[in-house]
Amino acid sequence: MDKKLSQYLTVTGCYWAFTLTDGALRMLVVLYFHQLGYEALEIASLFLLYEFFGMITNLFGGWLAAHKGLNLTLKLGLLIQIIALLMLLLPPSLLTVAYVMLVQALSGIAKDLSKMSAKSSIKALIPDDAQTKLYHWIALLTGSKNALKGIGFFLGAALLSAIGFQGAIIFMAIMLCLALVLSLRFLQNNLGTRPFKAKFKTLFSKSSQINRLSAARLFLFGARDIWFVVALPVYLQTHLAWNHLEVGTLLAVWIVIYGLVQTLSPQITYFTSKKTPSGYSTFLWTLPLIIITALLSYVESYAGLSSEILVLALLIFGGFFAINSAIHSYLIIAYAKDEGVSLDVGFYYMANAAGRLIGTLLSGFLYQYYSLAVCLIASSIFITIAAIISFFLPKRHQ
Repeated sequence: MDKKLSQYLTVTGCYWAFTLTDGALRMLVVLYFHQLGYEALEIASLFLLYEFFGMITNLFGGWLAAHKGLNLTLKLGLLIQIIALLMLLLPPSLLTVAYVMLVQALSGIAKDLSKMSAKSSIKALIPDDAQTKLYHWIALLTGSKNALKGIGFFLGAALLSAIGFQGAIIFMAIMLCLALVLSLRFLQNNLGTRPFKAKFKTLFSKSSQINRLSAARLFLFGARDIWFVVALPVYLQTHLAWNHLEVGTLLAVWIVIYGLVQTLSPQITYFTSKKTPSGYSTFLWTLPLIIITALLSYVESYAGLSSEILVLALLIFGGFFAINSAIHSYLIIAYAKDEGVSLDVGFYYMANAAGRLIGTLLSGFLYQYYSLAVCLIASSIFITIAAIISFFLPKRHQ
């Protein structure tokens, strides 16, 4: 087997194992702590440090990878997630909100170390003159990750039902230990290392195109989470009388479909434009999202949303959002410098985590004090800002 392909498969396999456990852990925490009597906003608060420390990790993890190599940060991400899982093997009476927030903070660090390492490593494996191949590999990694995260939701619920909370935690820890052994055995030690040593100031010293792409990413993912994270599940239960299983199934299926569309994004974008996406492509693919959220807000304000309309709109939104996300993921790798690629990728995913954190906070606040319609208006405004920023990205990749 080609050496670069074997490295790609090793990185992807480790990332898949991590993603499965990450999705399963999120569903486990939601279901188990709801079972213990936690309120919805208390459960949502468990994930705030997860997103916050994801921001910090992306920034400083990229600098660490530039010094020590991507293989170290990928293995470190797997190890930290194993530690976070084992920390949950306490009696239920000791699993306080503060303690679980700490565990989720470690999990957030692990997740973004793994994601930054996996995506940055592809830059080291693909030559600069093979942009189409780079786009396909990035789309496959990103799309499969999200599909597996949705499957992880099902896995978490199934494990909780079959072997209980602690049994599920032990099962996932064993899965990650096997992935860690795989990385130690097959991942090359010099993956992503370069002869230069990144200075600390380079954490914030980026090219204009990376700054703009990162800002667009912040508003794009903030827009999604403003109505998707807290507002949508609560609305489905309180206004449309969905039960927990129905809500969880919808979100899991949505994420799986979202991941599959991401995987097919190279074929979809090539069919529409016959070329590898540019910065301008993100502007064009963002416009439908503005229309969808604005229309949903209007319908909710004047007539209310039915289950059928909401599910259909959610699927259409997810399709366009998935293509946007895939193009973004390709562009950051294409824009990143060969020397210190992890620095640029880490900075970009710091903006991604910041957007998710802002979106999560606004989702809870705007829905609790206003309505789903207001969440959708805020989402539409965020997407519009992302579109304006994207308009000023390079019209073609150089």
